[in-house]
Amino acid sequence: MTRHGKNCTAGAVYTYHEKRKDTAASGYGTQSVRLGKDAIKDFDCCCLSLQPCRDPVVTPDGYLYEKEAILEYILHQKAEIARKMKAYEKQKQAQKSDSQLESRSGERERAEKFKKSEGSIVSKPINPFTTGQSRDSEGQNGSAGSASTSSAGSSSAGSSSSSTLPSFWIPSLTPEAKPTVLKKPVKTVQCPMSGRPLKLNELITVRFTPLDPSLDRVALLTRQDRYVCAVTKDTLGNSVPCAVLRPSGVVVTMECVERLIRKDMTDPVTGDKLTEKDIIPLQRGGTGFAGSGIDLNAKEARPVMQV
Repeated sequence: MTRHGKNCTAGAVYTYHEKRKDTAASGYGTQSVRLGKDAIKDFDCCCLSLQPCRDPVVTPDGYLYEKEAILEYILHQKAEIARKMKAYEKQKQAQKSDSQLESRSGERERAEKFKKSEGSIVSKPINPFTTGQSRDSEGQNGSAGSASTSSAGSSSAGSSSSSTLPSFWIPSLTPEAKPTVLKKPVKTVQCPMSGRPLKLNELITVRFTPLDPSLDRVALLTRQDRYVCAVTKDTLGNSVPCAVLRPSGVVVTMECVERLIRKDMTDPVTGDKLTEKDIIPLQRGGTGFAGSGIDLNAKEARPVMQV
């Protein structure tokens, strides 16, 4: 399709390009777009600030953070957890006091009901000179009177209940919304990327090997290839899988790990023995190419019009 063919409005066919353009302009329908290289952070950038790290640390899951940024995040999360816990405890105390008031009011109502029932009992003297039929007639009259009074009471109760129904037009009778019930907050700080519990003592200091040690930080950041593997001196980037060694904190390529380090499981810098947990694969962004194996599709969910 030519350049002007996309904007052709005289065609008899509703093209795919016209459909996508109309969908974007209408505001309806879920849109998906593939992220390019400009929308992907570099492997040596912080996951919070998205800037190259000055003092990088890595979590056991392989996510890289600026030390200052992750410490500020942990402090903020602890303060937020303390605030939520205080609100939860306040709600818990309020619910406890409400339940106590309800139990006391229930006991008071039962006591009042018992007093009324006891006060309504009247003992009538038995006349030995009256016959049984007259007693039965008196009992029937009493039952009819009680039935009439009960029906009158029910009708009055129904009228009172109907008069107290909530109304949305009268401000004094508008039903009130119930307060939001707070759930007990989780006391552990979670990693913003993986969602797993995050502890300060689990952060590992990372030491990148610069490509040219003679360059200062500003000159180093202006270059696209900034760091190399500490063992093989291969250039590191988003297209090169790499890992952090826990004892020394150096960054090496996964090829170096598979070919050299896994043979004797020894840190090439410090000489310490390594375990599988000491080799932390570094989480890196995509390269912008479909063959990188990383899903780079972004979706925006919007309302859909159905016919």
